Amino acid sequence: MSEAEDFLKVAQAAREAAAELAPVPRAAKDAALRAIADALVARTAEIVEANALDVAAARENGTAETMIDRLRLDAARVASVAGAVREVADLPDPVGEVVRGSTLPNGLELRQIRVPLGVVGIIYEGRPNVTVDAAALCLKSGNAVLLRGSSSAYHSNTVLVRVMQDALAGTDVPAGAVQLVPGTSRESVKHLMRARGLVDVLIPRGGASLINSVVEESTVPVIETGVGNCHVYVDADADLDLAMEILVNAKVQRPSVCNSAETLLVHKEVADAFVPAALARLAAEGVTVHGDERTAAYDGAVVPATGEDFRKEYLSLDIAAAVVDSLEDAVAHIRRYGSAHTEAIVTRSQKAARRFVALVDSAAVAVNASTRFTDGGEFGFGAEIGISTQKLHARGPMGLPELTSTKWVYTGEGHLRTSSGTVIAGS
Repeated sequence: MSEAEDFLKVAQAAREAAAELAPVPRAAKDAALRAIADALVARTAEIVEANALDVAAARENGTAETMIDRLRLDAARVASVAGAVREVADLPDPVGEVVRGSTLPNGLELRQIRVPLGVVGIIYEGRPNVTVDAAALCLKSGNAVLLRGSSSAYHSNTVLVRVMQDALAGTDVPAGAVQLVPGTSRESVKHLMRARGLVDVLIPRGGASLINSVVEESTVPVIETGVGNCHVYVDADADLDLAMEILVNAKVQRPSVCNSAETLLVHKEVADAFVPAALARLAAEGVTVHGDERTAAYDGAVVPATGEDFRKEYLSLDIAAAVVDSLEDAVAHIRRYGSAHTEAIVTRSQKAARRFVALVDSAAVAVNASTRFTDGGEFGFGAEIGISTQKLHARGPMGLPELTSTKWVYTGEGHLRTSSGTVIAGS
């Protein structure tokens, strides 16, 4: 059987499972998720053994240790993944929620309710924990899922999906609702991206090149997630001590994630007081600063920045920096170079904060807080499938409600539409 035929088989199985899963009540979905969590713990040795093959291959291929660490699973990490599944089971079920409703003047009762999207395709890099996280979120929201992780985690993902399918076999949730896209070639990704009619939406999770490739090549609707060129703007009215702590937290606390700060913008009126201290503090934290001419004038260790430096999502201990003449210039810089993820302003001026919030067109805006809080868990959603940086369907951290669509339901008593208006049959 060819790779294309293999893909068609699992995609059709997911499509059939999605129809079965949609009406399954919350209690049955929660029980299925807890069965998955239990199975992950019970089969930890099998999972870790498969993961060791991926880690060994990555090391042999010269993969950086930071990436190998993201790939690695041990007993503690498997337990953590299982715990995350149990947390998803405890979350409210969005399916069936009434978004809005009313009684129309003609007496029809109108409701807009949440329903599953159907079949969700996830294309992601590196971390095998995403295999389980994504499956759990999709199942809870009533969706079947087609998982296409990176080839570097293929052994791990294969076993994880097998464990989940085996666990589902003893529940009211169809085992076919979790599927791994077969194959490790580029063609297997293309099969998923072009499965319009079988797959309802694709969500890519990874770097800019992956996301751009999916957006440009997919015939299936795509929700863009993840690329985070996040900015911290220090306003003329900022508390500079507070600004320093926010900057360092946003850049250093976990630099490899999409909500870490990648660019520092400083108002010229506080540049003399703030920039030298910020450069010294960042250097002490091991951060390399790529700065414009005004920033570089404060310290010879600053690497001269180009336009590409200001566009980069570094995901490392690097940050771009520039001195700006005004809040409006800071916003113009963000509009030119940013990725519409998260931008922060540090200021004591309510007027400046309100203007920044009004002018910045990003999924999240922080006022006197670190960019690191743009996260489904931190927002109280419990979990997220990713952070959407587009404007249609979902924007910002995507929790369970964002994995649903809606349908309109209207209920009458024999209502008929006629040229003269509404009539009730039999009345």
